[in-house]
Amino acid sequence: QVQLVESGGGLVQAGGSLRLSCAASGRTFSNYAMGWVRQAPGKEREFVAGVSWNSGSTSYADSVKGRFTIYRGNAQNTVYLQMNSMKPEDTAVYYCVMDVRWGLFVIGEVNGLDYWGKGTLVTVSS
Repeated sequence: QVQLVESGGGLVQAGGSLRLSCAASGRTFSNYAMGWVRQAPGKEREFVAGVSWNSGSTSYADSVKGRFTIYRGNAQNTVYLQMNSMKPEDTAVYYCVMDVRWGLFVIGEVNGLDYWGKGTLVTVSS
């Protein structure tokens, strides 16, 4: 059974930083691309970032490029999202996602992703 457990969410002021972590279990972690999807109140889910199985490629939404960095540690079965220069519009529940199909992360397709965590809330105050 796949488990994705997010941590690191919380309240931060605009301009501040936060790092999210996601610990994965139940599958061979290094076989999967990993990513983050967020959903703000009253809005649809939005792709944020993805990293390929060997960290050779990354993909970012335009709204976070230059501010967020995704990386992974295959030895630790963990993926991270470093969020800098945060804005109030970054406020959302952030979900860790996992899928073998890297192409979905490249095109920012969130609806077909195989595995999801339960999410962690990030709130950015102005």
